[in-house]
Amino acid sequence: MKTKVAVIGSGNIGTDLMIKVLRLSDTLEMGAMVGIDPASDGLARAARLGVPVTAEGVQGLIAMEGFADIRVVFDATSAKAHVANAATLAPYGKQLIDLTPAAIGPMVIPAVNLDDHVAAVNVNMVTCGGQATIPIIAAISSTTPVPYAEIIASIASKSAGPGTRANIDEFTETTSVAIETVGGADRGKAVIVLNPAEPPLIMRDTVFALVNTPDETEHDAIRAAVLRRVEEVSAYVPGYRLKQRVQIMPVPADLPVHTLTTAPVTHQVSVFLEVEGAAHYLPAYAGNLDIMTSAALRMAEAMAARATAPQGADA
Repeated sequence: MKTKVAVIGSGNIGTDLMIKVLRLSDTLEMGAMVGIDPASDGLARAARLGVPVTAEGVQGLIAMEGFADIRVVFDATSAKAHVANAATLAPYGKQLIDLTPAAIGPMVIPAVNLDDHVAAVNVNMVTCGGQATIPIIAAISSTTPVPYAEIIASIASKSAGPGTRANIDEFTETTSVAIETVGGADRGKAVIVLNPAEPPLIMRDTVFALVNTPDETEHDAIRAAVLRRVEEVSAYVPGYRLKQRVQIMPVPADLPVHTLTTAPVTHQVSVFLEVEGAAHYLPAYAGNLDIMTSAALRMAEAMAARATAPQGADA
C-alpha cells in the first residue's frame, strides 16, 4: 500500500511537490492539497488531477474525511505559518516535513543525514541554498576540519515567490546554522541573491571553505569526497551538477582571515554548482524550488519505507 501524504501550501513549491508525488513516487499517494486561497492555481490543478482539496487551511485538512489515513504532511507555507501549523497538527500523530526555514525540528539534508532523522516527528529541509551547498561542506569536513565556510545562492528573481521573499532573513539564519550543525564547519555564513536577469538564469551556488591542508594528497581527498557527494545528490536531484573542477588554492594574502576564524588555515576550497529544475511545474531555471521539493520527496519516501517495513526489519 502507498503512504498517503498531504501538502499544505498551494503556491509554487507546494504545487511542484504535489506533481512530483503524483509522477515520480511509487510509494506515496496524494491524500490532500491544502491552501487558503480558493482561486489559487495549485488548488485548481490538484482538483483537476483528482486530489482532494481544501481552501480552509490546516483546520480544513483536519476536517477532511481521509485525514486519519494521512501519515506524512509537507508544509510549504512560510516560517511563521509553520510554527502555527505544527502546533495545530501535534495531537494527531503525523510526521511533518517542513519546507520553510522555521527549523523547529532537526535539519535534514538527505545526502548527509537522512537516516539520522527518518523517525522524527518534524524535520526541517533547511533552504534551497542549504540543500545545494551543505552536502559539499559536509564532504569537505569529512576529510579535514573546516574552520569557516560561506555559501552564496543565486536564484532567478522570477522563481522567488511571496513565501521565499518573506523568509529572506530566516533563509540566511537557518542556512548559516545548518552549515555548522549539518555541514560540520566551525563557523558558517550564507548569502542569497535574487537575480533579475532576463532571460532568467538557473540556480547557481558557490561554496567557499577555509582549510588547513598543505599536503596535495589531502587536496585529492577533498576533490574525491566532493565528487562522490555530487553523485549522491544528483541521484534524487538530476539537474544538480558541478560547473567546473574543484579549486583548491593558497589563501589569498589580502583575505582578512582573522575576521573569519582564529584557526590556522592554509588553503581556500572553491566549489561552483548549478541546479537545473526538472520543470514539473515551473520552468527549468527554478532549480531552487526543484531541489527543495526533490529533497522533501526523498525524505517522505524514507519515512514511508520505515513505516511500512516489517517489524524488526531495517528500513
